[in-house]
Amino acid sequence: MAEQGRVRWKRFALIFAPVAAMTSLLVGATAQGVIGATFVVSGDTFKLFTGELRGQGFALAGGVVRNKKGQVIPVVVTGIRRAVATDLCQSVLMKTPLGAVTVRITGGQGGNQVTVEDMVVDVAAAQSAATLQDIELGRDASTLDEVPGVRGPAGTFGGQGRALTLRNVKLSAWAVTAATFSLPDLTMKVLSGEHECF
Repeated sequence: MAEQGRVRWKRFALIFAPVAAMTSLLVGATAQGVIGATFVVSGDTFKLFTGELRGQGFALAGGVVRNKKGQVIPVVVTGIRRAVATDLCQSVLMKTPLGAVTVRITGGQGGNQVTVEDMVVDVAAAQSAATLQDIELGRDASTLDEVPGVRGPAGTFGGQGRALTLRNVKLSAWAVTAATFSLPDLTMKVLSGEHECF
C-alpha cells in the first residue's frame, strides 16, 4: 500500500506543478492588474474559444515571438482595447510521463461575462464570424493607435477599427497579455488525455 501511495503522489506532483504555475500566473496578474507584455513563449501553442466577443477598439499587425531556443516565430499581433466575452475556454495540451494531459480554463458560462482591457494575442491561426466597424486596412503598422502595444515596423501592413463582434472564435495562439482579465466564474480542470476546446 505504501508503494502505491508514493506512486500516486508522484503522479499528482507531475500534474499539479503546471496547474500551480498557471494559477500563480492568473492570481499574480489579477493582483497586479497587469501581465507583462514581453516574454519568452513556450514550445507549443494553446487554444482559445469564445462563443461571442464584443469589443471596442481593435488593431492588428505582423510580428514575431521567440522561444527559449531563440527561434523566431511569425504571428499576427491582434489587440482589443476593451471587450466582453461569453463561453470562454482556454486549453493547453501537455505531454507528460503519464501521457497527454489537458489543462482547461473556462469562464463566462451560464450568463456570466468575461471582461478584458488592453488584451493582445499573438495569433498563429484564427477562425470566426466577424462584424467590424470603421475599419482601416493597409494602414502603416507603425501608426496604429487603437490598442496600446499593437504596432509594427514602419512600412508594414497594419489594420484597426472602432468596434468588432466575433462569434464562434477559434484561436491557436502563442501568448496572451492583458492589463485586466476578469473571470467571475473561473474554472480550471486537469484532464487525462486530449480534451482541447476545439
